[in-house]
Amino acid sequence: MKLKKLAVLAICLFAPLFARAAQGDPISLETLILDVPTAEVFDRYQASFLTRAYDHGTVMETIDFGVYPRINIGLSIAAHELLGSSSSVRVLDPDFQVKWKIYDGNLYLPAIAIGYDGRRYGYGYDSHRNYAKTKKFLDDRKGGYLTFTREIIVPGLNATAGLNFSDFEWDELYWFMGTFYKLADQVGLMAEWDNLRNIRDSRLNLGARFYLHPSLALDAAVRRIGRGDESERILQLRYVTTF
Repeated sequence: MKLKKLAVLAICLFAPLFARAAQGDPISLETLILDVPTAEVFDRYQASFLTRAYDHGTVMETIDFGVYPRINIGLSIAAHELLGSSSSVRVLDPDFQVKWKIYDGNLYLPAIAIGYDGRRYGYGYDSHRNYAKTKKFLDDRKGGYLTFTREIIVPGLNATAGLNFSDFEWDELYWFMGTFYKLADQVGLMAEWDNLRNIRDSRLNLGARFYLHPSLALDAAVRRIGRGDESERILQLRYVTTF
């Protein structure tokens, strides 16, 4: 089983090397801020490869496809302690995500989408939020969500807000909000307040996006700001192409 997971991770990591971006394939600004999903989707026949390196040498690869107009599906898989000198690398169970944009929005109303995001972060924490040899996650999956997005105040400033319930448990209802602002052709700023129900469980994330190519962008961010040892720095690389 571990060999199968390693094979899936290898395919996800190296698939972008065999894909060729068509002239003008854009990096989508609105499908995802950092952890907060927006109401935007990739076009049909468009694919996104997102590689994230984060806490404890973990690397996650996410592939999203525009399979139908307004509908995206994706798969994510991560290897814990892959980076560094650890001898206990663990390939985690794959997760999936899907999004359906149900309304494009207009001058007065935001775009609307519903979806499911199974990605989890912070593997190997105990119930007291201490890093330990466990199979628990610090951040549970977003689960089912409803999200609204629109441009506000000034051109290029996009705001997103929505709600989610992990594993479709209605008593675990959370809120999220975020903004993205493109300062120039090469730089964008991101901010989000995720997992909102109480201050202890919420996450404040800030980051910047650097456009290396029309189809390639690098994100640098800090997650869980103000949470002491739980705060983490991440780097992620997104490549957009067609299939």
